Amino acid sequence: MERGRGGLVIAVASTVVGIIIGLVISTNSALLSKAYSAEPKIPKEAVEILSKTGQAMAEVAAAVKPAVVNISTTHTVKTPGMSNPFFNDPFFNRFFGEEFGNMRRPREYKQSSLGSGVIVDKDGYILTNYHVIKDADEIKVKLSDNREFKGKVIGKDARTDIAVIKIGSDHLPTLSIGDSDKLKVGEVVIAIGNPFGLNQTVTSGIVSATGRANVGIADYEDFIQTDAAINPGNSGGALVNVKGELVGINTAIFSTSGGYQGVGFAIPSAMVKTVMDNLIKHGKVVRGWLGVSIQQITPELAKQFNLKEQKGVLVGDVTEDSPAERAGIKRGDVIIGYNGKDVEDPANLRNMVANTPPGKEVVLRVVHDGKAETVKVTVAELPAETQKLQGKIDNVLKGIQVQNITQDLRRNLRLPKQVTGVIITDVEEGSPAGGILSRNDVIMEINRKSVSNLGDFEKVVSGIRSDQNMLLLIYRDGSTFYVTISGQ
Repeated sequence: MERGRGGLVIAVASTVVGIIIGLVISTNSALLSKAYSAEPKIPKEAVEILSKTGQAMAEVAAAVKPAVVNISTTHTVKTPGMSNPFFNDPFFNRFFGEEFGNMRRPREYKQSSLGSGVIVDKDGYILTNYHVIKDADEIKVKLSDNREFKGKVIGKDARTDIAVIKIGSDHLPTLSIGDSDKLKVGEVVIAIGNPFGLNQTVTSGIVSATGRANVGIADYEDFIQTDAAINPGNSGGALVNVKGELVGINTAIFSTSGGYQGVGFAIPSAMVKTVMDNLIKHGKVVRGWLGVSIQQITPELAKQFNLKEQKGVLVGDVTEDSPAERAGIKRGDVIIGYNGKDVEDPANLRNMVANTPPGKEVVLRVVHDGKAETVKVTVAELPAETQKLQGKIDNVLKGIQVQNITQDLRRNLRLPKQVTGVIITDVEEGSPAGGILSRNDVIMEINRKSVSNLGDFEKVVSGIRSDQNMLLLIYRDGSTFYVTISGQ
């Protein structure tokens, strides 16, 4: 009897627990169902702000896109023929056919590339990168309305990677050039171009940094760094601010994969405008020159020269009969200001001087023997240091550019004092020396004849025929070695 009552109690308890669990599950299911079926509660103010921001970006993009063009180029690449005694052997020609013999002949093929450009004048002047149209045999420009034109090179400058081309049309959409000097880190910018040939691609981001130098892209560097997505094909495209003004020409990315990794570089509009005006007016860039060899101020140097701040540049040498010498600048002086602007580092001063028209008088702030002084200097034109051999030399060194070794180059490349000669600044694609010589190689001897400067170099090279082999003594990365380049 007791056992029966116990079983009854257990049965009743089990029933009660089941009812409670059922109610809990039912309640939770209802709550979950209500939660999932409810619409997200986004504050009206947030929606309005984001909508206005998105609409504003869309309007800026729509306004500037028509002025950004697609540039496609083709150029001829020549490959040297193969030299082998078997090529002239009738036995091998008999069994392997004429193609075997043809392998010894130089060949040509067409290579295509894509880039971007920005229309800056209604009469058809277009800004792009030097490397986009370098060595191009043909340039085609495709507008946003799908019209195509043949492009003509007005001028190009390898040292800043800027070029100007022109098309035969007028009343074109243009972009006004803004003031890149007013850009601030964190400011919103928009990049427009043709990455991978995808026309009129728009990406946005912020200015990550300004005044980026020593990147290794060009000789004169003052880049805007941005995280707006830039990929191959964007080169020559526009970087604009929220006003739709051109503040930079997209030129390169920093990448370990070949694609976008959040670090892109654009040439600032201040530099672009100076170079563009020179190319249109003179067909070349006329740069200013002071005639000083300068170096970065380190904490140790700042202490030795009694400088309160680690700013400015130290004068290591002054060129004889240069503007700096005539103004009284001495070795050991520290230049801290240039025409009202602070001098931050050597690249900063170099760019400011280069952008100054020759003949203009500027004011330098100089620390001399621990005292700040003001000095007036009349800027001169930068002497021609680089010689391009294309069209002047017809042998295996055709297509290279060389330059005298300056003190800045010797210091930056850490060249020993005993290394003399000329330094290679560029090796054009298709050059017979391509794949053998590289940028920053120093040519010390040619065919056992010593080369000390551009004069020696031209004198020796001009007497070598196109079919002659050449023996060069090269200095590269701490080593000196001989290389031979076979003539055609």
